[in-house]
Amino acid sequence: MPPAPPLTKPKALNYALQFARGEYVVVYDAEDRPHPDQLRRALEAFRSLPPDLGCVQARLNIYNPRASWFTRQFTIEYSALFDAILPALARLGLPLPLGGTSNHFRRETLVAVGGWDPFNVTEDADLGFRLARKGWCTAVLDSTTWEEAPATFGRWFRQRTRWLKGWIQTYLVHTRRPWRLNAELGWRGALGLHILMGGLILSALAHPWFYALLAYHAMSGQLFAPADSLAGAAVWTIACINLGAGYLISMLVGALSVWRRGRPGLVLSALLMPLTWLLISAAAYRALYQFATRPYLWEKTEHGPLRRRR
Repeated sequence: MPPAPPLTKPKALNYALQFARGEYVVVYDAEDRPHPDQLRRALEAFRSLPPDLGCVQARLNIYNPRASWFTRQFTIEYSALFDAILPALARLGLPLPLGGTSNHFRRETLVAVGGWDPFNVTEDADLGFRLARKGWCTAVLDSTTWEEAPATFGRWFRQRTRWLKGWIQTYLVHTRRPWRLNAELGWRGALGLHILMGGLILSALAHPWFYALLAYHAMSGQLFAPADSLAGAAVWTIACINLGAGYLISMLVGALSVWRRGRPGLVLSALLMPLTWLLISAAAYRALYQFATRPYLWEKTEHGPLRRRR
């Protein structure tokens, strides 16, 4: 694409869309390994499902889970998201944040919604909500595209920072006019956006503060002391139950998802998901800083085998 800012993937996609002449458009990343019959199955979905189908999103999973601890956690996360959470949202008729690859579109649909936002560093999530706001639905295709997960902390951290920065931008863009959002998505769809996008951002930012509060109470000897009031006891109890239930449900969904994928060796790794969430919180604060200082910076994820130092 022309060497002018912003230097982002969505800008490159929009540039390439000018030269697309087919009826359908699909996005793949360079390292992807889609199932051989995926394009045929996506075409069949467009021809058999209702005409308001705007996008067919394939399921994404990881082909290098044994490379490192980060790739194992990534595999659990992707299995839960694309095999359980997104299909459930689609069945409920709620808007879906698309994955960055293996999404299939009618070309006329893409053109009608204006293509991708060149300034959004998670153009996939933004486009999923824009399609829903224009009355298009998204289906999750039971076909897998295998991707390479970042195997080192540096690669993972930069990618996760970009994702969180883009989610912040997406959430703020779509909630600028709340009444219009409710009118276009309906109250269920708008609530889904707030819970999914807003909840992801808020939980990532708030998560470490709970541990800080817990550590403060432990060091001050107040951890097991009776609460000063009934209201205080109720709030503390609800907070602990919510955190425990959130951990338990997330680990259970992750473990069941990798088990169904035929990867029982990753089930025990699901117990370490809380550590991943703390690292995600660190990435969230870096994303918040970047959003204020360099909102359109695209930190490209490096792929390929790790280079050994000599």
